[in-house]
This record gives sequence, structure tokens and C-alpha cells, in this order.
Amino acid sequence: MQKTLNSTEFRKMVASGARMLEINRADIDAKNVFPVPDGDTGTNMSLTLQSAVKEMNACSSNRFQEICDAVSKGALRGARGNSGVISSQIFRGICSVIKDCNQNFDTKTFAKALEAGTKVAYSAVSIPKEGTILTVIRLMSESASKLASKNKDFVDFFKALIAVGDEALAQTPELLPVLKKAGVVDSGGYGLMVIMRGFLAAISGEDIVTDIPTEVQVKEKEPDFDDNSDIINLDLGEIEFAYCTEFFVINLKQQTTLADIDKLKEKLMSIGDSVICIGDLEFIKVHVHTNTPGVALTYALELGELDRLKIENMLEENRQLKKKLEAEKKAMGMLAICAGEGLAEIFKDLMVDRVIEGGQTMNPSAQDIADAVQKINASNVFVFPNNSNIILAAEQAKGLVNNRTIHVIPTKNVPQGFAAALVFNPEAGVPENKTNMTHSIDNVAAGQVTYAVRNTTMNGFKLKEGDIIGLNSKKILAKGSNVDDTTLDLIRKMKTAEHEMITLYYGEGVDEASAEALAAKVSEAFPDCDVDFHYGGQPVYYYMVSLE
Repeated sequence: MQKTLNSTEFRKMVASGARMLEINRADIDAKNVFPVPDGDTGTNMSLTLQSAVKEMNACSSNRFQEICDAVSKGALRGARGNSGVISSQIFRGICSVIKDCNQNFDTKTFAKALEAGTKVAYSAVSIPKEGTILTVIRLMSESASKLASKNKDFVDFFKALIAVGDEALAQTPELLPVLKKAGVVDSGGYGLMVIMRGFLAAISGEDIVTDIPTEVQVKEKEPDFDDNSDIINLDLGEIEFAYCTEFFVINLKQQTTLADIDKLKEKLMSIGDSVICIGDLEFIKVHVHTNTPGVALTYALELGELDRLKIENMLEENRQLKKKLEAEKKAMGMLAICAGEGLAEIFKDLMVDRVIEGGQTMNPSAQDIADAVQKINASNVFVFPNNSNIILAAEQAKGLVNNRTIHVIPTKNVPQGFAAALVFNPEAGVPENKTNMTHSIDNVAAGQVTYAVRNTTMNGFKLKEGDIIGLNSKKILAKGSNVDDTTLDLIRKMKTAEHEMITLYYGEGVDEASAEALAAKVSEAFPDCDVDFHYGGQPVYYYMVSLE
């Protein structure tokens, strides 16, 4: 049991956190939402921590005071982008507590250090936004004191702390809508948890790993043209402040005070946003989005000299991105709506560009459909609603998209959607594809097997709650006490002499062995047809049945 950590072990923690961050840098970058000039989150955080480690390694003293000062200054000097700056401030706050320790510190002291890190990080951002790295560090710090009381051993403490952080990270898409749209957790928060795992590895003596648990992530989606659609579809006029401006203020004038640094921050906030103005009387780090970078520089020159000046035109970056996307835009794309992981994968295998969740129990709105269409880099997008309740919303989405034309193929079920996707020909034109897709759905008969939720009489059947029922889009065709028999009865009622193929898609409550056994029964009962089965993962329905 390790109840305290000394300065040498603290050095190892910082180095291990930086090393873990560098190894997982690309994975963190992949979770970025915005391709803004600040750069990629993982890269920025890694370079920030590498600077801290470099300064720490150059420190010959092994006293907490000198080590913490080196880490704080190194992190601030190397801070890049918002994520890097916030990370540097988290470390600055942590070090402000640790540096006062004599020979070692315990879990309670580290809990106080996390609280200080949270406070300093929040104060560094002009308008703190929840659903970011700030949320993750805050929720961890709020639990840290209680966890420290229960866990004197640092390994147990960090394991419990990481569990809290993972839960906080998983909540970020609910707090920040743009994350939920992109299908990712906050990349900065993810990077922070990578650092925490590096701390744990140093304390426990474990190897640095690249396999960070993924259960804290929201379900991953396909990238939007390798960048973010919210930027892609943003009108240039909507970018209020055009220039991303970053610099250091060094060799501060003797008369400069800490209050002057606060006044500089206030001045910058009056001419822009995304303001970060942090540091001390040795040097200051500044970041601001503004239309008047010269004014920002003039304000800063009142305090000292400027260094490492960087001004980037975000309008031009946006223009270049749009130009690139326009050049890569294809003539036609496809969008499908379904519920079920397996069904979604089948659509992707059929070259459908994007799949959004929806079905009988959850109908996406017209805006949801329009947003998804907007993320497909194609002039014309064929939409497969795959449910009669979604067709109207898909039609309404036509008026909500820009620079794209929606063509709704009136598929009423998933098997019809598969049939429509199968006949897509990228070499043909839009009218021909639309005609072929529409005709293809006429050749598909589809049914579903589920259960009755209440006692009732319908379509000639007296149903009790829990009865297994088979139905098509119009009415109930079969009723039974078990799934297999009801499915077979449903197929008998639906099948005609023209049908040559029967396909079963088994739902989330059915295992593969049961589906394989039922497919064998269907083959035996209908020897004139080819029978296949696939994992659909759909809710509500034990099986979806397709006859073609």
C-alpha cells in the first residue's frame, strides 16, 4: 500500500502522464470536433506536457518547490491552443498545492491540489463552457476529497478517481450539443483522462498503454468528410471574429502588476472572444479571436515585449476548407434511417454514406434528417426512411438543407431500404437511380415478429398481453406462444410463388445460435427458397423477415 508520494515519484507521475498523452495523441486528435487554427487537441496537449517535462528534467533540485515551479512554467511556456492552455492551468493549480509539501504528500493533499487545478483552469477561460475538459476536471475534483477519505492507498484512490472522470467524460455530449452531433466525447476531457491513467501507471508500476477503455465514449460515427460539418456549412458571415491571435508578453515592465494582467484580459474581452490571458510577472500567455489583432497587440505592449506572435485568418481557412469540399463533392449519396447496430452495418456495407437512428419507436425529426443530409458531401442525396411514419418528415427535410437536393425513396421498412441501396448505380444519373430504387421496393415483402403489449382483439385475433405476433405493414397475420412457430406461420401467410429468397434479421434479444436454428427450420419448411440470416440488433422485434 502506497499512502504517500515523494518528489521523485511526483516527477515520474508527470513524465508518465506526458508519455501516455504522446502515445495516445492521434486517438485524441481523432475526437476533435472543430478543425480550427488552434490545431488538434491531442497534439496541443502533448506538446504542452512535453514542455513541462523538459523544464522539469532541467531542474537539478529535488525539492517540491523547485520541481513544481518548473512544471508550471514549462507547461505555460509550451501551452498551445485552448486545450493546451487549460491543461497548463490545471497543472499550475495542482503544483500550487504540491509545492508546499515537505517530503511527501497523501491522497487528501492531492485532492486539494485537484480542487486548486480546477479553480485556476476555470479562471483562465473568459466564458467557461460545460461539456469540456473543465467539466471533467471539476467533477473529479468535487469527488476527490471524499474518495481520498475512503482510499488512503494512491492506487485505489486513482482507480476510483478515474472511474468518476470516465463517467464525467461520458456526459460531455449531453452538455455540449455539438459533441452529440459529431458522435464524440470532448477531446480535451478524453486527453485529461489519458493523463490520469499515466499518473496511475507511474504509481502502480504498470506499463504505459495505448488501449484506453472505450466504454466512456459515445457511439462513434463516421467522420464528416474528415472534418466537421458545422464548420463546413457555416456561412462566412457567421464568423464574428476573423483572426486567431496568440502571443507571449515577456520582459514585463517594472511597474506592471498582477492587476494589470487582469485589466489586459478585460480589454481583450471587449474586442473579441475565446480570450485566454494567463501568467505572472515573468511572462503572460495570450490568446484571443478578434477582428483587430493590432489593437490586441497594442494593449499588450503596454505591459511588456511581445514574443512568439501568431495571427491566423480563420475566414481564409474556412474558405479553403469549403473550396476543397466543393471540389470533392460527388453527384449522389445515400442516407438510411434504422434502429439496430447490425442493420446499420449492413447499410454501410451497401455503400450508404450515413445512417441515423430511428424506427417505429423513435422517429427522427425533419431537422435531424436535414442535418444528416447536410453532412453527406454530395449534391443529391437519396433518403431511405424505412418506416411509413418517417416518410413525411423526410419530405419536410427538403426545405431545410442548403446546396443539396433530397430525393425521398418511400421505403416503409428496412428490407425495402436494402433493396433500394442494392440497385444504386453511381455511373447512372439521378432520375434513373430514383426510378430503379422506387421500383425495387415493390419486389420486397417484409414482416416483423414481436409481442402483444395488451389484451385486445384485432385482425381476427384475440390477443393477450405477451402473445407472440407476426405482422406486415398492414395487419397482424400470425399469433403464437413462441417466436419460432409464429415466424414460420408469418412466412407462410406472406409467401407467394414468386418469392425465391427469405432473409431473417434477428434482434437484440435473440442470440445467433437461435437465429441459425430458426433459419434451418425455415429452409426445411420452404425448400424452394434460399434462406439466410443476419444480425440486425433491432429493438422491439425478435425478427424482421424479408421475402424477395
